[in-house]
Amino acid sequence: MATSLLSSCCCSSIRYPQRQMHAKSHKRQVTSDNDDNEKHHQQQLGYYGSRRWALSSGLCLASGLVFSSPEDVLAVVKQGLLAGRIPGLSEPDEQGWRTYRRPDDKSGGHGVGWSPIIPYLFKVPQGWEEVPVSIADLGGTEIDLRFANSQEGRLFVIVAPVLRFADLGGDAKIEQIGPPEKVINAFGPEVIGENVEGKVLSMEVAEHSERTYYQFELEPPHVLITATAAGNRLYLFNVTANGLQWKRHYKDLKKIAESFRVV
Repeated sequence: MATSLLSSCCCSSIRYPQRQMHAKSHKRQVTSDNDDNEKHHQQQLGYYGSRRWALSSGLCLASGLVFSSPEDVLAVVKQGLLAGRIPGLSEPDEQGWRTYRRPDDKSGGHGVGWSPIIPYLFKVPQGWEEVPVSIADLGGTEIDLRFANSQEGRLFVIVAPVLRFADLGGDAKIEQIGPPEKVINAFGPEVIGENVEGKVLSMEVAEHSERTYYQFELEPPHVLITATAAGNRLYLFNVTANGLQWKRHYKDLKKIAESFRVV
């Protein structure tokens, strides 16, 4: 967020003087000959170029950053656009599926005082790629990751504080939050944006490496949800698709949903 604000402010400071420069140059064309205009125009470029750098430097210093040249500022702004999106996909296996593992260095603490997010992993077929996360999305800042394939469907991972729903400390277990019925009724609306009553087609319980996972299928909308808890967070892994995608790729979508693990 801080990097985005810096980028926005720096861009504003660069564009505004250019509009002033154009307006002043236009006024002087009425009363001066071409040679004087050219000389004055060059002086303005020097003045506003320096002022633009001063404004950019001031914003960066206010943010606790020090740069030696305008190119450094542009480099940092450009880098900030990729914050939080660190590649985590493996090479394809023999079946053409790739494994995504949340990078240890990826940001996202979901609040001061929270421990680092315990990494998770899942598998996707070829053609699925990470897409940007927006805080305007359903789920807000608790959406940690999005993937999509325009022909097959999309998925997203919600990582929510357990304390929002249960007074648990240490390494929480999904069973401590409640049985599958309680979990889907409490968290399902965060996934589909409405009450889940009458939409749950199936509920299953699976165990992997001594961790319990609740698996749900909802319709409509077509959604597969895998839920578990680890540390002080609840993980909701959600795979969804439109009607045509669901019909054509249900087997793969089911495999993606069941591949989710917290490691």
